[in-house]
Amino acid sequence: MRYLVTGGLGFIGSHTVVELINNDHEVVIADNLINSKLEVLDKIYEITGVKPIFFQIDVTDEEKVKEIFLNNKLDGVIHFAGLKAVGESVSKPLEYYYNNLVSTMVLSKLCLEYKVNKFVFSSSATVYGEQESPLNEGMELKRTTNPYGETKAMSERILMDTANANEGFSVCLLRYFNPVGAHESGLIGENPNGTPNNLMPYITKVAKKELKKLSIFGDDYDTVDGTGVRDYIHVVDLAKGHVKAIEKLASGVEIYNLGTGKGTSVLELVNAFMKVNNVDIPYEIVGRRAGDIATCYADTNKAMSDLGWRAEKDIADMVRDSWRFEGGVG
Repeated sequence: MRYLVTGGLGFIGSHTVVELINNDHEVVIADNLINSKLEVLDKIYEITGVKPIFFQIDVTDEEKVKEIFLNNKLDGVIHFAGLKAVGESVSKPLEYYYNNLVSTMVLSKLCLEYKVNKFVFSSSATVYGEQESPLNEGMELKRTTNPYGETKAMSERILMDTANANEGFSVCLLRYFNPVGAHESGLIGENPNGTPNNLMPYITKVAKKELKKLSIFGDDYDTVDGTGVRDYIHVVDLAKGHVKAIEKLASGVEIYNLGTGKGTSVLELVNAFMKVNNVDIPYEIVGRRAGDIATCYADTNKAMSDLGWRAEKDIADMVRDSWRFEGGVG
């Protein structure tokens, strides 16, 4: 099968491209390189022996995306491309609504036009809003706590409505939690442009002394140690979940959580990184971050029963692979 992967040079996208190739699929990548790097294409080739077709475009640009559909016979789309920083979305909501919603609508429209019937969407646990964990796919969605989360919830509704109105168009919504880690080769991992918004790349930059210290946002949550609890999942496990999802997708709308099913606090993750990698991480506690919630972890039973998928890697694997990617011991 040949799949279009938008945002395919980004953190999760690049690992998914590798797993698709490992499962004998062809891949076409569209990425605007706003939060990724062209060199990742060579790293994918180094890992797999295959260099995917690549288009440097913004997927909000309908005419340029149409050229991909016109010139490449596609069997499905996996849509990662989007702005993704919770805090930034609070300060720049219009950018997030435009980029994340228009890209989803453009891709959906072209899928219908060119009869591309499989669409896997990179969603987020943020769509559940503030609800008690473990979060399961049958829960009624609450209003999200930030514009980023709202763009994911709205994109889900756009895709579900489109699938319901167009027989044969199938959608899989993957709500995943907190991806960390890197490929075991150390060649690809999370390498954002500018100051990291996510926890793990910030930790690794502090470990490398590129940043002075880690800021932990709040220690007064109702959790095991007062810091936020999240369901951290190894990015390779997550990537394998996408392959399972698009291979199994048959009809209608499917929704799956991709996580480990257990929570780990920020301090527990930091301490694991220090212990496994034998490196010091200076940190300070600062005020809570806008839009954050205390605890968020997944009920993953549906993905196991329907897809035969479960996360296999643990926290030690996650912190070890993250540090290896940064050139540390691993």
